[in-house]
Amino acid sequence: MSLDEKFIPVQTAFYQLISNSFKKVAQLLGYPENPGMPTIYDLSTESHVRSKFFDNLPVHRTFWPPIQRPETWFEMIFGPSPKVESVPRYIYENKEEGFYNFYIENYKNLYFLPDWLSEFVQVRLHICLDITFLETIREVLFVGLMVYSQMVILRIALSWFIYINPYTFPWCYIAAAVDWTEDVLQGIVPSILGVNITGSVFLGILGVLADSLNHLVFTMPFLPSEGESTKLLINQQMKDVLVFHYLPTLWYRYPIPNEIREFWYNERPDILDYMQKAYRDLEIQFLPQNIIEEFNNQKLRVDLSQLYNSLILTKNYITDDLSLDILVNRNFLEEKDFFTCINIINEHFHRILLN
Repeated sequence: MSLDEKFIPVQTAFYQLISNSFKKVAQLLGYPENPGMPTIYDLSTESHVRSKFFDNLPVHRTFWPPIQRPETWFEMIFGPSPKVESVPRYIYENKEEGFYNFYIENYKNLYFLPDWLSEFVQVRLHICLDITFLETIREVLFVGLMVYSQMVILRIALSWFIYINPYTFPWCYIAAAVDWTEDVLQGIVPSILGVNITGSVFLGILGVLADSLNHLVFTMPFLPSEGESTKLLINQQMKDVLVFHYLPTLWYRYPIPNEIREFWYNERPDILDYMQKAYRDLEIQFLPQNIIEEFNNQKLRVDLSQLYNSLILTKNYITDDLSLDILVNRNFLEEKDFFTCINIINEHFHRILLN
């Protein structure tokens, strides 16, 4: 008989002793009739419902290193370059909602620009429909973070090779680019068993920043707060989506960019016709600036022409009336001097102006 088998009765007796002691204490508290504390029912507040909704959302997953799909000889030899795995935007058009609608799949880990920053980019920087520049900036930042993380990894590897002096050429450039992070984090991140882990912590920070760029969504020409949560049938599956549709708020608060209005007028008159009919009560200017100026000039010319014609008619009326009055009073004028005639003409004009 082994030593473990000899201790089995002792083990069983100890378990029974502990079990009986717990039961006796529980009987003092009303066991088994006492069911214990009542359960907490689900709260029906709006915040609780919203938090439960977010908990049920899926997660936008990314992969690092990226999936191996080489497209060139360089990628086949050295591996694929890092690329942003952004959330796709699905653009659609219909007669009810307009031409600039899109939706994205709703995930738990999506990031958006603040409304004030999105408004600044669209209104001040004039980046409204074409977001290629923003996408390029994001890709450059993503690749830059990935390249810098590889430099950090190389710097950590150099510290483990005692026969390599990292402050000699060419390693000194890598040390100069990375060692400042240790100066910043050395007093914050403690060492573990005498090992400096600031490099690993900084790598984690770089990874979080780079991965957040994968989940960043640009909502131009809408503000991020204009997204509406709903469900759509996508690939025979009901999915939670965020829909951006109808007229963007910034196109109501501020004038629509002139290049967009020129595009509507010259190339897409169907969009211009829809905008003018659907939002005619909002007093929004949908025509381009040059057309508005030409229309104002034509209207000004018409108004000046009408004013000129009215002045001509008034002049003829005044002269005809004056000549008739002078003819009637010819005999009287012949008997008076020059100043008397001037007074008669002055009274005549004054009477016409009063009428």
